[in-house]
Amino acid sequence: MRAISILEVGPLATIQDRGRFGFRDRGVPVSGAMDQQALMVGNLLVGNEVGAAGIEITLGGFKAEFLGDVHFAATGAAQAPRLNHGPIRNWTCHCAKEGDVLSLDYARFGLRSYLAVAGGMAVPNIMDSRSTYLRGGFGGYQGRAMKKGDILPLGEMFGKPISAFPTELIPPYAEQPTLRVIPGPQDDYVTAEGIETFLSSLYAVTSRLDRMGVALSGPLIELRRGADIISDGTCAGGVQVHGNQQPTILAADCQTVG
Repeated sequence: MRAISILEVGPLATIQDRGRFGFRDRGVPVSGAMDQQALMVGNLLVGNEVGAAGIEITLGGFKAEFLGDVHFAATGAAQAPRLNHGPIRNWTCHCAKEGDVLSLDYARFGLRSYLAVAGGMAVPNIMDSRSTYLRGGFGGYQGRAMKKGDILPLGEMFGKPISAFPTELIPPYAEQPTLRVIPGPQDDYVTAEGIETFLSSLYAVTSRLDRMGVALSGPLIELRRGADIISDGTCAGGVQVHGNQQPTILAADCQTVG
């Protein structure tokens, strides 16, 4: 049987692929993996198409049993992955035997890890994607997050696995990452001092974060005439500055207009 059984899920685990494109005009977010590179590399390692569906694991605390022999890879912020009781390398293709158990510990830096399995997750394709959209209750496995006891079927093998991803190309999951930004169409709503503050200050991730957005906390960003604007299209990676003069980074499940 080509499937995996979920034993533990940690804070959140969902099925994601590269996303659901072409439906934003009908209010459907793109969704998909928060860390696109990690999922795509994981798929390449196990011989999948880069857009195959894998499991996105938030923070860690994940455990699954393989119900058949299969190749797999753990990428992203995965810390100390273990196959049965032995440590294995992340960003590397491994072969599991029937009954083997994979465990992912909680990440020290970074937030999301990915499990790519040869064949990908064989869940229904809804609007050209297998990604889970939690707020809409569709996609992925029954439109919801993974639960202990779920059995996830795997698709057909696509290509040949490769051994490992070059170590020097693995992204640095740092405690204090530096992010690059590009001024947006409403940057004239922010004073020059506000822009300087935003670009030169340290902002901390707050507890108000999910797949829709990440609220930050730091020095106030000075606005010229308040935070209200005429709604327009939004996309993942966009930065909104609210009435509290604090920034929020929009994420994969962000609203289509705001």
